[in-house]
Amino acid sequence: MKKIFTLIALLTCFMGARAADWVEVYKIDYSNNTGFPFYVMGYVPEWVGGVMTDYGAMYKYVTLDNEAGETSDVIVKTQGGVEYYRIELSEPGWHQYFIADGIPTEIDGTFKAVAMVKASEACTINVNMGWGWGEGQQASASVPIGTDWQEVEWEYTGINGASCNLVAQPGTVTATIEWKSVTVYQLKNESRPVVWQEWLTSDGQPVIIDGNPIPTYMGDAETPWADPNTKFDDQEKNYLICAWGKEKGVNMNENDGWDPFPATIEEVDGSHVFVVHGKAATTEGDASAWDNQFWIQSPREWKSGEQVKIHFRYKASKEVKVATQCHTQNPSNYLIWHAIGDVSFTEEWQDFDNTMTIADDMSGTWSVAFQLNQNDKDAIDFYFDDLSWQSMVLDEGYFVAGSNPTTGVEYDFDGAKQFVYDDEVGAYTAIIGEDGWVSQVMISTVRGNDAAFKSHTLKPAGTIENDPEVWLDYTESSLAKLSLPGEGKWKIYLDDEYKKMAFEMLEGKDLKPVEINPNPTLVTINALERDYTSSEMEGGTGQAWDNQFWIVSNRPLSAGETTIVQFKYKSAIPARVSTQSHAAPGAYLHWAAIGDVNFDTEWQDFEASFTVAGEADQMESIAFNLSEIKDANTYELKDFVWKTDDGLESLIDQTGSKNFYVKILGGNPEVFDDGTGISTVVNTNTVPTVTYNLAGQRVSKDYKGIVIKNGQKVVNK
Repeated sequence: MKKIFTLIALLTCFMGARAADWVEVYKIDYSNNTGFPFYVMGYVPEWVGGVMTDYGAMYKYVTLDNEAGETSDVIVKTQGGVEYYRIELSEPGWHQYFIADGIPTEIDGTFKAVAMVKASEACTINVNMGWGWGEGQQASASVPIGTDWQEVEWEYTGINGASCNLVAQPGTVTATIEWKSVTVYQLKNESRPVVWQEWLTSDGQPVIIDGNPIPTYMGDAETPWADPNTKFDDQEKNYLICAWGKEKGVNMNENDGWDPFPATIEEVDGSHVFVVHGKAATTEGDASAWDNQFWIQSPREWKSGEQVKIHFRYKASKEVKVATQCHTQNPSNYLIWHAIGDVSFTEEWQDFDNTMTIADDMSGTWSVAFQLNQNDKDAIDFYFDDLSWQSMVLDEGYFVAGSNPTTGVEYDFDGAKQFVYDDEVGAYTAIIGEDGWVSQVMISTVRGNDAAFKSHTLKPAGTIENDPEVWLDYTESSLAKLSLPGEGKWKIYLDDEYKKMAFEMLEGKDLKPVEINPNPTLVTINALERDYTSSEMEGGTGQAWDNQFWIVSNRPLSAGETTIVQFKYKSAIPARVSTQSHAAPGAYLHWAAIGDVNFDTEWQDFEASFTVAGEADQMESIAFNLSEIKDANTYELKDFVWKTDDGLESLIDQTGSKNFYVKILGGNPEVFDDGTGISTVVNTNTVPTVTYNLAGQRVSKDYKGIVIKNGQKVVNK
């Protein structure tokens, strides 16, 4: 099976000097399901012979009790038993759906997805990886799909969630897309051995918290609760209960609701286990999902960036899928909607093992809540045993790691230098760059795990100067990469009492602006007319990115970096062109870049300063969407400058065309060839003669007055 697509990412800032390997972290084989197993976002892929099948944008799906009263002869059932009508549309609708969920991820990680997939017609779709829809919560990739069963690969970098999903977004694609499986791999570095501390034990040894042994904190249910009357909101001792339960109508409170209680312990299959005898869920709406609940309670709070292993055995009186959430110290106090993903119960005992990375929105987690009626409202008995938490033991203090993109010095977080208190200075100090000059550093309060290091960084307010007397206030911040005003060996001062830091170059050189000349390459793109409806409505089945142009940086850019872009531009007919942030050309990251570029028939000068968005971390290219207008057009661009805002670095070569890519309708991104001045992918079709008035509106060829034809102003009489 050949691989038709591999998105090659530059991994300098992620790999470090250590070897790295792709490690499988998630796999789903759709033949193990009989229906759609994920949350439905308005569209329901169907199961045909164990293959997840998307019948395209000419269909939509509605629940049997939909308000509009729509029905059809086709009823589609999900894995959870929910039924939908398949409704045929008169024109393509926009659709998306999950293809994976509960993928264990780490902050700033690099991941590769491999899907066995085919389509009835070759098409390219967008696939998001993320854990939410807010800023910095997702990354995207463009994935081409052929007409034969093939393995398709694509990659993501800079993911900051701890439990991510993959969302396929075919949009208005009408082709039938079939999925057999998806596997996700993480690029993992060699790192020093990790020490794990076990918090729930089954070996009779007490857990030590704040120096005090807690011998009754057992996860195997063999030891009866020391105080079964402990209240869930008694924070002095509620963490001594490792398993909490809630059953509808049991342990009523004064508000006519019911509270969690120490989980019932019963003998089942020859050993003692924790049990929740769920009652039928009858609460109105989504709230019925938590009519019956179970919690695995930790003895302490988990902070952003920590990694936690969780293990348990489980079964139920019927097959059912259960969602999980993160809660605070009080079981029932909701924190965030995701935790360890969905758990599929059967009538046989299973073992669950998962390593959670605590994301920013999970910080403060004390317990994992199981929403026992998320997908089934019946009365069901749930059984749990052998509960175990394990947390990563990290070095604590202050640590600094450095990099220098221009010389290849890469971050080594395991080898980060520790700050030592200097009595004479009255502050902590550390020296970085002794083994190779650095121009960028990250300062953290923990060491021992890359994700944790990046999650606990310190960020100064203001501009860093080479002066130990210039103290900058600092705050805690995730992924704070500090650019230094020179490359060399640096001494860093840290005053933890007043939360200030200062910097001094011990040896090295200041970074000074370099002479940057515009790259004179003339890029000419003959963009073809995109598909649109006969009613002349904007849009149709075509997309704004059917024809595209890219300026490609020589290195990935980090979130927060500010750069300046300059070029000259014109077109045969007036056109608005939107821009986006991509990784490699075609690998979409974020909808914004340098804003809209309004082309006209005369040469114009463009200049913009833009800061890389959080969603665009590690972007490599600026995409120009040349099909915002549906008509064919000729675009010309030249005299390119893309540089850092401090003038210290040109992000593109000052001669040659390797930094410019073009895609014409139906093709793939290809490097521009300046040998002839015409791209290798520029079509040879003549741009049709199209007539516009001075307002840029398309008019008939018989329109009277001053018009624009092929970029020239003429008078039609």
